[in-house]
Amino acid sequence: MPEPLHPAVVHFPIVFAFLSPVAAMITLWAIRSGRLTTRAWLGVLVLQAAVLTSGWIAEEQGEHEEERVERVIDEEPIEEHEEAAERFMLMAGLTFALAAAGMLGNPLGAVARGLTVAVSIATVVAVAAVGQSGGELVYRHGAARTYTQPDATNADGVRIGLVDDHEDDHEDDDD
Repeated sequence: MPEPLHPAVVHFPIVFAFLSPVAAMITLWAIRSGRLTTRAWLGVLVLQAAVLTSGWIAEEQGEHEEERVERVIDEEPIEEHEEAAERFMLMAGLTFALAAAGMLGNPLGAVARGLTVAVSIATVVAVAAVGQSGGELVYRHGAARTYTQPDATNADGVRIGLVDDHEDDHEDDDD
């Protein structure tokens, strides 16, 4: 597994979120034009599940890395990134719920499918904000120094480099 894992997984929710409105628009058009049945909406629901699940994994990995990165940069840009991720997850959850309701074959399902398209576009805006703030953490604030400069120290003289945060988790097996 890559270390840290967060940068390796963050691209999945971005890609899935950007594909989501396109898939939803095409599927909505095909259902409304009679080319596909409502069952085809299942593909949109699965894609929304992928957005939500991959976003949750990325968020969990980000929380795992937070303390380590706080050794290198101020807490404020990290908090902004975390808040952007929380907004994205709320939008992804709402989009998933609407996509699930879109599976209904009645008029409520039709409304939910239309709302899924609209909210999935808003979710793209939300995930772009997360990506923007994450990029700023790395490229503007230097968050990657935690992993790229093994002997670096922060302004307080504390070593910030490649430190095994979990060395206390491993017991000596020589007993």
